[in-house]
Amino acid sequence: MRFRTEDTDTYLQSRDYVDTAIVPLVKVSLTADIKSTIQATEFTTILSEEMERQFRGRVMLFPPFSYHDTESAEGKKERLHLWQTELEGAGFNYMILLTSDANWKQDEQALEPLQLVYVPSIALEYIEQKNRKKVMDDQMQQILPLITGLWQKKR
Repeated sequence: MRFRTEDTDTYLQSRDYVDTAIVPLVKVSLTADIKSTIQATEFTTILSEEMERQFRGRVMLFPPFSYHDTESAEGKKERLHLWQTELEGAGFNYMILLTSDANWKQDEQALEPLQLVYVPSIALEYIEQKNRKKVMDDQMQQILPLITGLWQKKR
């Protein structure tokens, strides 16, 4: 399910089974590095949509958590913990943060119990459309054990 009107009724009927929030983390910056920033955002967005598709019925894909590259790590963590409080109150037991920004890896332990999934960005613009599905499937094969392992842990 996605955070959109057409999925609302389905979510309300099956909220007991939807226990995992997927939140893409995307950097917004218009500096000289704009192209790689946009490529990472596109990649993260497409991968998060694929995660939602594969785990439909168990997850809800939320709008991206966007941040500016000059925002402090502490400020980002505070905002994420507000999201965490809201989502836990709504019955989400797991919150998966998906990003292509390696800077999040530095703060991974400070984010616990949130699950950070870092996947280096791939410039999809150089991959033919027919091959993109294979690339994303390969990425999902890397992520799949992380997510199923998370669900197997008792909370």
